[in-house]
Amino acid sequence: MARANLLIGQSGGATAVINASLVGAVETALASERVANVYGMLHGIEGFLKEELIDLSRQPAELWPRLRETPSAALGTCRYRLRDEDLEHALALLRRYEIRYLLYIGGNDSADTLHRLALAAQDRGYELQAISIPKTIDNDLPLTDHCPGYGSAARFIALATLDSSLNTSSIPWHYPVKIIETMGRDAGWLAAASALLKEDESDPPHLILVPERPFRQSEFLARVEAIQRRLGYVVIVVAETVRDESGRPLGSLGALGVDAFGHPLLSGAAQYLVESVRSQLGLRARFDKPGDLQRMASAYVSPVDRAEALLVGRQAVLAALAGESDQMITLQREEGPVYGCTTGLAPLASIANEKRCLPAEYLDESGTMITEAFRDYALPLLGELPPRYAQLAPIKVR
Repeated sequence: MARANLLIGQSGGATAVINASLVGAVETALASERVANVYGMLHGIEGFLKEELIDLSRQPAELWPRLRETPSAALGTCRYRLRDEDLEHALALLRRYEIRYLLYIGGNDSADTLHRLALAAQDRGYELQAISIPKTIDNDLPLTDHCPGYGSAARFIALATLDSSLNTSSIPWHYPVKIIETMGRDAGWLAAASALLKEDESDPPHLILVPERPFRQSEFLARVEAIQRRLGYVVIVVAETVRDESGRPLGSLGALGVDAFGHPLLSGAAQYLVESVRSQLGLRARFDKPGDLQRMASAYVSPVDRAEALLVGRQAVLAALAGESDQMITLQREEGPVYGCTTGLAPLASIANEKRCLPAEYLDESGTMITEAFRDYALPLLGELPPRYAQLAPIKVR
């Protein structure tokens, strides 16, 4: 293929390291003699359909090292589901701007967008190398060991759970029950990360509620009561989409509708549990809901996560230049005692609208706590952690 232009966009929920993928891709493209110009979509495919583009080739060189460490999506993002009538318009724009390399940074829904564009281009005989760059704090993309964005969000949840728990344990009679709600859509990867710094059974969190296991109210309340009697306080982490035995999300009481891809916009899982504990057990309870902070907190970024986000961006350009299309870059964990990852490719047809839930072996028999297998999997993604907090010895005055 002769020299052609490259277009890149960001889509879905932004993360603390998504810009590292953008930088990795742009720097690699600018270094290639086969790429004429590098353009960016403003606000993803939705902006592209409106011809809202920015020239990334003409940005100052000193921008890229700084942008690599900047959270959120520098190009802007979207949650737009392509309509059938959008495909012809998108292809017409690709032709108009002479774009032959198309990169899209995102998760499951973004893979669907790129897959449809790749198929449309192939069907109409337009040569297009379309490569997906993985991103999601949910960590639910299939065929990859893990997803860029997850390591930093998991690090935030692990440390924030510990920090918040210290406040609860310092005055347990005031609010003896603390509930922390995490993101994660239909997978429990983030909620599970809350227990990665737990060293003893009595350490928080004491219960983890994940979407992979149905919520049973009576069992939950019995365990909360037993733990509170034994320790004086209870810390619970709940994923936002935990469902009861009938399949109803606990947060459906505060449902806010659905997004463009039909995913429910839920609010209220933690609040539901707080009200249950108050009304059924008579215990004071409160909840923390970090929301966007878990996706965006730059102070909690995992250096491993940032390096891998940069890597998948670079590899996406190399894959496109090598003639690959309709594929997603994957991370493949190397065997051995020292953590390391290489990259591979997976077909978008196997990624789009699919999800990978938390495997059964990562949860104990109760389904409310992680196993050593999950620790082995997730801890390397968090990078070096701060030293364990100090604790006073209970030496009483005689």
